[in-house]
Amino acid sequence: MSRFHRPALPGDTVFDELPGDEDPALRAETGARVARLLVRGARNSEDAAVAERVVQLADAHGLDELAALWAQAPADSLAGALWRLYLLQSSVHRDPSRAAREFAAGRAAAPVHEVVAGVVDPPGPTEVRQLADTVLRGVVVADLAITLERAAAFARVLAVGRAVLAENHPHSTRSASRLVVTAEQLERAAGIERGGQLG
Repeated sequence: MSRFHRPALPGDTVFDELPGDEDPALRAETGARVARLLVRGARNSEDAAVAERVVQLADAHGLDELAALWAQAPADSLAGALWRLYLLQSSVHRDPSRAAREFAAGRAAAPVHEVVAGVVDPPGPTEVRQLADTVLRGVVVADLAITLERAAAFARVLAVGRAVLAENHPHSTRSASRLVVTAEQLERAAGIERGGQLG
């Protein structure tokens, strides 16, 4: 009889055992290992609960805990890509109404990205929040390169909408620029993943 092994996902002990700031190399190594476990370890699972745990990771442990793992990781690494995905999800969860307004404003100027992102029409706060979760769920249940491309497209549409709605608000304009950079980084990570080198 074959045994089914549920994939191990990071739990509370992972965050409790993080090395301190005095050893940044060890912290980076731990973050990379957790990212690999989270993505590569869960990919072979058909257990929907595993995908939901991935989606809820930031809610369960807090963005600060994830930052401790991944915020310093290079953008072209698996850990860096995960950090950007969770940041994107968290910003949408924090203010889904704003995200919906930005997506609606940006979709006309970025129709190709809108299609890749895959939001329903019309995109209300609930739909945009669900899209952010669906994109993150793709880390486990879909092709990772496509997931990263969807996230990049989503970020681009939001960035365009944020810029359109900014109207002399320098902070929003800077924020839109950072979203564009995030989209570019996610696109680059997708290309690296297609080459089998995202680690």
